[in-house]
Amino acid sequence: MQRPHRACYAKEMDLDFRRVPLTELADRVRRRQVSARDLVSHALAQVEARNATVNAFVAVDGDRALAAAAALDEQLAGHEPETTGLAAHGALAGIPIAVKDLEDAEGFVTSRGSAAFAGGPPATADSPLVARLRAAGAIVIGKTNTPELGWMADTSNPTFGRTANPWNLAHSPGGSSGGTAAAVASGMVPMGTGSDGGGSIRIPSSCCGLSGLKPSLGRVPSGGPQAPDWQNLSTKGVLARRMADVVAALEVVVGPEPTDLRSLPLPEASWSAALHDPAVPAVVVWAPTLGYAPVDAEVRARCEQALAILESLGAEVVEVEPVFEEDPVGEWLTLTMAYNLRTLAPFRGSDVWERIDPLLKVQVDWAAEELTALRLVQAEDACHRLNVRLVELFRRARLLVTPTCAGPPPPGELRGQGLINGAVDANWVRFTYPFNMTRSPAASVCVGLTEAGLPVGLQLVGPQHADLVVMRAAAALEAAVGFDQLAPG
Repeated sequence: MQRPHRACYAKEMDLDFRRVPLTELADRVRRRQVSARDLVSHALAQVEARNATVNAFVAVDGDRALAAAAALDEQLAGHEPETTGLAAHGALAGIPIAVKDLEDAEGFVTSRGSAAFAGGPPATADSPLVARLRAAGAIVIGKTNTPELGWMADTSNPTFGRTANPWNLAHSPGGSSGGTAAAVASGMVPMGTGSDGGGSIRIPSSCCGLSGLKPSLGRVPSGGPQAPDWQNLSTKGVLARRMADVVAALEVVVGPEPTDLRSLPLPEASWSAALHDPAVPAVVVWAPTLGYAPVDAEVRARCEQALAILESLGAEVVEVEPVFEEDPVGEWLTLTMAYNLRTLAPFRGSDVWERIDPLLKVQVDWAAEELTALRLVQAEDACHRLNVRLVELFRRARLLVTPTCAGPPPPGELRGQGLINGAVDANWVRFTYPFNMTRSPAASVCVGLTEAGLPVGLQLVGPQHADLVVMRAAAALEAAVGFDQLAPG
């Protein structure tokens, strides 16, 4: 397994990736006001300075990243080396990025945070998501940490250890895209990839003070020679600090992919152009518990402050209880345990099995011994029922808002459990997975900090394929809230 590259880089730039929009950074590269090599060198210097305490990256290849940056700079200087396919004039020209370690990036091992895969060979090709980001000029510097197979909302695994939250190193960054979220929040990179099968983009975005978006299922294709993990739940995406950055990156990766049965056609309208006119719908439904979820009092208070801001933007906020008759966690777990059984079945009973996360092993063993085809189909039926309920709700309003998480970012020592009003609660992420089951577009916007200085997110959910509704509302709320603090860690 490659380890973080260490070298002497050029003098650190007077730059904070968290303060400059992606599009501006790429424009500076295209205009040759700054070189791609400068941006990559700065990213590598930030990783070298911060990763020892945050543990966001599990592998870095600085030499390859610098070589790719030099090739892009040479293209911009008027030369076209035959060995490079980088798009020097792409929307993400020169942007250094991180890739979540559930995603293939050519030359890196896709370890999935698991001893079962950490010793495997490097990927020989990029995933469609990474390939499209590279084609737009982005430069991969390394892979970021994830819980084993992305199975829980805390970024920790027996192979690479725990990732810390840059806002407070004793707390969790959430998961499963917590490595990427921590890398962005601490300023190591301006953007990275993520995936969301139960909240794995929205939860770490909320925990790390970012604006996050889970697109509709199929917007960002999976595809490739292998069937995708968590195929009917998980959506690919990116993490960045601001919604405009998220959308700018997504715009170069959305669109059909023939090897992905779920992929959607290109959106009819430009997403980035739509953000020039951010707006909230006339009616917004506020569901503080969805009908079943306890909520931390401080989290709810911050969210309700944001509701007042939505009203100031012209939205009528209507409180609704319940949205769903009961917590669908049982059906969601049925699906995820089946998916994880598919991945880990070849390793059951082998020597490596003892190095798998013990709680994950329990789930996989249950699926192998107890799960029936009927129960699996019934879990899929539950997805249908949840969506029917949302269709009814969205006849009244175009946007549903909830807390992103039921509690603030929990102490890392709780290992995936959370705190709600000071009490330990194993399921502090009850608000996110229903909208993976319904395939809905959903965002998280940071609406402030707790008294302890930990970020709080508000979740915005839209109708099927109404990604524009969600991102325009999220951008409008983000601007009106005006949260501009940076993580100290």
